Amino acid sequence: MDMKEVTYLEAIKEAMDEEMTRDPTVFILGEDVGVYGGAFRATEGFFEKYGEWRVLDTPLSESGFTGAAIGAALVGMRPIVEMQFADFISCAFDQLVNVAAKNHYRWGAATPIVVRAPFGGNIHGGAFHSQCIEGFFFNVPGLKIVAPSTAYDAKGLLKAAIRDNDPVIYCEHKYLYRRIKDSIPEEDYIVPIGKARIALEGRDISVITYGAMVHTALEAAQVLKENGVSCEIVDLRTILPLDKKSIFNTVKKTNKVVVLHEQTKTGGVGAEVSALINEYCFDYLDGPIIRIAAQDTPVPYSAQMEEAFIPQPKNVISAVEKLMRY
Repeated sequence: MDMKEVTYLEAIKEAMDEEMTRDPTVFILGEDVGVYGGAFRATEGFFEKYGEWRVLDTPLSESGFTGAAIGAALVGMRPIVEMQFADFISCAFDQLVNVAAKNHYRWGAATPIVVRAPFGGNIHGGAFHSQCIEGFFFNVPGLKIVAPSTAYDAKGLLKAAIRDNDPVIYCEHKYLYRRIKDSIPEEDYIVPIGKARIALEGRDISVITYGAMVHTALEAAQVLKENGVSCEIVDLRTILPLDKKSIFNTVKKTNKVVVLHEQTKTGGVGAEVSALINEYCFDYLDGPIIRIAAQDTPVPYSAQMEEAFIPQPKNVISAVEKLMRY
């Protein structure tokens, strides 16, 4: 199989380009996605290649263009909506939660819309450009949420999302755009929605995570390995629906669990993962489940404060060492 190396952002761009070439019903809309090429250059060159009717520059109205995308999906199109920053998805909350998510339940209608949501911090963007928004939608039946941590998964999950008949919120981490690279196949492939992966095999303790925090966990695991502790890192990849089988399997294997995410702690994804483990795998636990998450504050602008806000490898190391004493 022929392979090539791409960045996380290039993988996203390739996925959209290939799907637009493959399927004429796929189109893109959002603020500055056309002539300008997107705030992060994810759609650069698309306007020239596909034209103004498939790469639509919209007004600054997330509710408006998300509603338009839902309407297009209902008549057979496959829109990709770009939120310039994930934070602004709150303006489209009603359209996503009360319309897109409920169409299939109400009258069996497919709503194949993908919402690309550049999320997360570590970019010194402050409280309005750095939020992790997955928790806002985590308890909404009818939505799917994915959060790739690698360029391979970024491309494969986006392709799967575009081809899916349900609305998918695609959480892409801005910090990873140009910082990580992967070898990916030249050939077409998808990464199935709803399936986690083992990012690192281990025997002593499980770290369950997703998005940029996978790399934080891997960095911590390398230090812990030098101290004789073997970590298994589970990359959820899909947040909704959760891959319960993979979660339960790692708990049964190591008997000790850390749940790690960048979203704020209260009511986060980690709370649900912890509850599931407690409900279905309690007898396998040899210690308490430890959650590591961002602090319950808005995202700070200051670089030093943002570093204190977002979980760091040292936080993972400390939690693992605490659990290993049980």
